[in-house]
Amino acid sequence: MGVVNVTPDSFSDGGCFLEPARAVDHAIRLLEEGADLIDVGGESTRPGAEPVRAAVEAARVLPVIERLIEARPEAVISIDTTKGAVAREAVARGAAIINDVSAGRWDREMLGAVLHSDAGYVVMHARAMPKTMQSGVTYGDVVEEVERFLEEQLQQWQERGVERERLVIDPGIGFGKLLEHNLALIRAAERFARLDRPVLWGLSRKSFVGKLTGAVERDRWPGTIAAHGWMLARTASPQIWRVHDVAQTVQFLKVWQALDAAQESPDG
Repeated sequence: MGVVNVTPDSFSDGGCFLEPARAVDHAIRLLEEGADLIDVGGESTRPGAEPVRAAVEAARVLPVIERLIEARPEAVISIDTTKGAVAREAVARGAAIINDVSAGRWDREMLGAVLHSDAGYVVMHARAMPKTMQSGVTYGDVVEEVERFLEEQLQQWQERGVERERLVIDPGIGFGKLLEHNLALIRAAERFARLDRPVLWGLSRKSFVGKLTGAVERDRWPGTIAAHGWMLARTASPQIWRVHDVAQTVQFLKVWQALDAAQESPDG
């Protein structure tokens, strides 16, 4: 999943793709580099970010979705939003997935947007809204709590009428978690497979990589790939990787897959 942030304040690339033409060009480049999905977002969810009005968010993302679908009709687009109105309009213009970091808890209109579409829906764990999510962060057992939350959310969305096959889960790396919490969740990647749904991992350029290495946001792709590789070696569950650096990630996967296939070959 390639990231296209149409925002002035995202932690890694805020302001880079505010113009629709630049955002579409970036999305096309990510597709050509090997992205299977494009995640378009118009509101930053970095720690401390201020919320924006739905009208502002829609004005940022809808032209990008429309132009991208026009240029690449086969593109699979995810709308990264917590607002039902934005999700509804994005799906009407061709988005196939709603990626909601709030799991529908911050806007009562999200339920209707999901129910009245056939879009996939990503349910993520976040303790609070971005502005305050890193304040007073404590857990008893972060893995158990996040797993229980996601399990309950899967059940609730099914009870509301959303087919289980449409649902994807996301442990919410960096959303109300400290370094030790993020590492614990990544190390528990196989445990989330017990929920029998694909897992979306948003590790790309996150602060845990910076805290471990001292690297600034744009230089964190090696650490991101290291974390993904660690999980890949230890879990066979379906995963979606949300990344900024698509070309590097695809290169890593091609070499990994070739080595894995050679290991399984009787000829070595």
